[in-house]
Amino acid sequence: MTVKNNKERLYLLEKALNYTEVGLIITDPSIEDNPIIIANKGFLELTGYNEEEVIGKNCRFLQGEETNKKRVNQICEAVDANESISVQLYNYKKDGTGFWNELSIDPMWIEEDQKLYFVGVQKDVTDEKQKERLLQESLVEIEKISTPIVPIRDDVSILPLIGNMSDHRLEALMTSLSAYLEQSNEEYLIMDLSGLYEVDTYTVSRFLKIHQFISLMGKQLLVAGIRPDMAIKTVSIQDTFKDMKTFKNVKMAIEHIDRVKEKEV
Repeated sequence: MTVKNNKERLYLLEKALNYTEVGLIITDPSIEDNPIIIANKGFLELTGYNEEEVIGKNCRFLQGEETNKKRVNQICEAVDANESISVQLYNYKKDGTGFWNELSIDPMWIEEDQKLYFVGVQKDVTDEKQKERLLQESLVEIEKISTPIVPIRDDVSILPLIGNMSDHRLEALMTSLSAYLEQSNEEYLIMDLSGLYEVDTYTVSRFLKIHQFISLMGKQLLVAGIRPDMAIKTVSIQDTFKDMKTFKNVKMAIEHIDRVKEKEV
């Protein structure tokens, strides 16, 4: 098939634009307030408006109470500078339903008209954002589960560490430790490292912070569960452990506490 004329080309282009499921609009910055001059079927279905309600208007009518003003300003700055931009923006449909809009805006220079237009592509990513939020909430819950403080006697609690230690996890651990130790009467806290994936210099530096923090709270920290592979990797930084009491396992740490208690009697 050969394309015979511009009218046929424009017809095919319009069909293609309406065939795609994403929203697409074209705006004309030469007209005051940079209004929409073309809106495809995908945009109308996405927003719930009809063509007469959007043509001639600036697309800010999609904004609402929870729309991020900083992102809106970034869009305005990009348009003023004739630059491309991609953002995720919380917008609103005609019926007031909110949705996350993955928006891309690009300047489009039409040589025949010697004129600049803007092309905006919109995609509803609400489901993806919801899954992302649920994932983050799950990760927070997993962190809480993976760092429980378990009282095993009136004078001893155990903190089993599982997985990897990150700055974010250390901060959360410090917060939970602070809240727990302020209200607990246990004299000893055993930190069990046997569930950690890896212990290196960086991880040990985090343990040092925990040790200092617990000492300031008036408690004694015992470190248990240092495996042979951990000992090998940390042999060059053993001075870090010199002020910490370390044990092969939790049982040995508890036996040490019992011996200390016997001497005190």
